[in-house]
Amino acid sequence: MALSANLFLRQSQSLVMTPQLMQSIQLLQMTHLELVHFIGQEVEKNPLLEIVSNDEAAGGADAASNDAQADSSPEPEAGLASDWYENGNAQVGESLDSNYGVAFSDDAAAPRIDMPDMLGQWKSMPGGTADGTDGYDLDDFVAVRTTLRDHILQQLPFSITAAADHMIALALLDQIDEAGYLRADLDEIAGSIGRAKPDVERVLGILQSFDPPGIFARSLGECLAIQLRQRNRLDPAMATLLDHLELLARRDFAQLKRLCGVDEDDLLDMMAEIRGLMPKPGAAFDTGPTQTIVADVIVTPAKGGAWAVELNPETLPRVLVNNQYHAEIKKQGRQEQGEQAFLSECMQNATWLMRSLDQRARTIMKVATEIVRQQDAFLHHGVDHLRPLNLKTVAEAIKMHESTVSRVTSNKYMLTPRGLFELKYFFSVSIGSAEGGDNHSAEAVRHRIRLLIAQETADNILSDDDIVESLKSSGVDLARRTVAKYREAMNIPSSVQRRREKRAMARSSG
Repeated sequence: MALSANLFLRQSQSLVMTPQLMQSIQLLQMTHLELVHFIGQEVEKNPLLEIVSNDEAAGGADAASNDAQADSSPEPEAGLASDWYENGNAQVGESLDSNYGVAFSDDAAAPRIDMPDMLGQWKSMPGGTADGTDGYDLDDFVAVRTTLRDHILQQLPFSITAAADHMIALALLDQIDEAGYLRADLDEIAGSIGRAKPDVERVLGILQSFDPPGIFARSLGECLAIQLRQRNRLDPAMATLLDHLELLARRDFAQLKRLCGVDEDDLLDMMAEIRGLMPKPGAAFDTGPTQTIVADVIVTPAKGGAWAVELNPETLPRVLVNNQYHAEIKKQGRQEQGEQAFLSECMQNATWLMRSLDQRARTIMKVATEIVRQQDAFLHHGVDHLRPLNLKTVAEAIKMHESTVSRVTSNKYMLTPRGLFELKYFFSVSIGSAEGGDNHSAEAVRHRIRLLIAQETADNILSDDDIVESLKSSGVDLARRTVAKYREAMNIPSSVQRRREKRAMARSSG
């Protein structure tokens, strides 16, 4: 068979992931902070994009209205302003005991030499200008929070004076973490600075007496022991309890009483004292930034028992395409091919970004509106009426793909009269009904289990089987192992441990 080259015309359809489409998908799952950071990067790269804040937009509108009022208002009479100045100035001056004629005249007295020149000081500050017109950020004048390292360095000169011990203290200070624990090995520290290990242990003992109590501890037990020693409460029984913290975590009170040689009342007092200690002494000096959750959607009650759903205006980016600048650049008549191609690419990217942001806002609004419609009973009556919901139900209602709904609900929050919730909170597993009615949400069932256990008394502790029967009587069909799984996920101990704790608390209170 002879080989030959032929030309065929074929038409087909295919789905291509263009860079613009990938960008739109990424924008859907971005949080508010990630979106702001991404837009900032795009504005730096694209000269046709600019960010307009809410204040600037409102200021522009106010300025336009003021100009319109100024154009439409009649001119004041010639003598009106001068009459008010001459007559009203004297009256105001008498009422306020001031002389405006002297204060604002060219012959005003020079400022006193002994008075500080506040304006001059303001102008001479870093970043100031000669006329004092440069703006200042109030955050530049806020007192800096003292860090844990600074707090310890302030105490060093009062306890450690020798230069060699000061060097050891600084080496130990470099090895503590944010919680205030010393995580490095003393042998390694001694070898790195060329000092003997006994000297390092001696300096460590001095540092462990610093404030906050428990600092420079190498374990949780040592941290608690340091604090109890400073309170003069570290007796042999307490020291034994600190050596067996794993038994305390398992609530093995019988074993602890036998090891410590105390009765149940003394053990309860020791446990109460331990609860009053600080397991992380350095946490009070945490200077990390506080990440505040900003709601993307706000739900408020409307007339007729309905709900008003709207996007939070604070999370909507104010990005504009500067068409005027684009037109001015094109009018300059520069026809270099590279510049024209760059300008066209910037305009295309800016237009696509605006469309992507608008589509993102519309998609979030659609998903949030459908969630509110599905969870109307929850918004009216609380978590007991939370309906089981999945991504497929919402996707079919708004005619979108499940993956799109999943991206929209990721790290997005809704502010409701019931509180602030992540959008994924409203999606939960469906649990069958014992009476053949509507299914129940897993989150609502967990809430019922939590309420049942909270209502227990020392003489009436519910086992997992009792909880199953109680739920079945209220129409929830749940297996015992599922109740145990939900209980453990909520960090609720077993019925045996709860009975032991409640009886001990009842004895101590009585």
